[in-house]
Amino acid sequence: MELRQLEYFVAVAHERSFTLAARRLHVVQSAVSAAIAALERDLKVTLFERSAQRVVLTEAGTALLPEALAVMDAVQGARDVVDELGAGIRGSVRVGLLPGLGLVDLPAAAGEFRRRYPNVELQLRVEPEGSAGVIVGLRNGDIDIGFLGIAAGSAPRELTTWELLRVPQVLAVPVGHRLARRRSVTLGDLADEAFVDFPPGFGTRSMIDQKFEAAGLERQVVVEALGIENGVQFVTHGVGLGILPGYAVQGIDAIRVVRIADESFQWSLYMATLKKRKPTAALRALLGLVSTHLRQPPGTELGGDLDQQT
Repeated sequence: MELRQLEYFVAVAHERSFTLAARRLHVVQSAVSAAIAALERDLKVTLFERSAQRVVLTEAGTALLPEALAVMDAVQGARDVVDELGAGIRGSVRVGLLPGLGLVDLPAAAGEFRRRYPNVELQLRVEPEGSAGVIVGLRNGDIDIGFLGIAAGSAPRELTTWELLRVPQVLAVPVGHRLARRRSVTLGDLADEAFVDFPPGFGTRSMIDQKFEAAGLERQVVVEALGIENGVQFVTHGVGLGILPGYAVQGIDAIRVVRIADESFQWSLYMATLKKRKPTAALRALLGLVSTHLRQPPGTELGGDLDQQT
């Protein structure tokens, strides 16, 4: 087994195409095909199911991918040690983002990162399926690090996480709604109400659904919003109730905040990587920049020290 073969294998797994992998690696496609064939002969398994329409990892390929990524990370770590003594940090960092994430000034962080580390390729992509999509991307090796908006302590054990912020949620009620004058409500009071929420897969949606399910209640979600600001707009116009970050609805005349008795809704914003993958120098540099570009609205709390991993 050669390092080059693993590099080509990871490229095909990420691109899901031999042609695109060859372009990414700046080699001819036949070289990629030959390297993968040699690796499969060496391991005595088939790593990809190939057809005219798609290239998909087999069970063996899926098992090999995280190990191959760990090897590539170790090689990058060795390069980092040398680069830090010479030309500076090199490599690439692929980041999975949450739709409508406004708690981090990402343009400013990305701009500063590019100025400080011009030899690092920084790729940012939004995961339409929210935190669930980020977790899948980390597992598949499609991204190196990602943002998660989930209940505190609920990250899968296979992830290393750094908590950035803690964000309390409140019940946002349109001003003309029957519950707008109430000081507090129970979950039972909300059973027949229409809700504005995010699509399944978003961490806050999962947290809220679980609380209603635990109480034996069904909840009607009539709008799946594209982000926090979009959700606030739907509540403002009376489309439904929302359980939203408190900072997002402060000072809005068309919305009243009503306490949910005996229930607390809070989520944490994390950055996460796979535990099997050692953070590279470039990734560690990005973590440090993100912490300096956090937006901390009133009512939110800073998370733990970014040096502390969970």
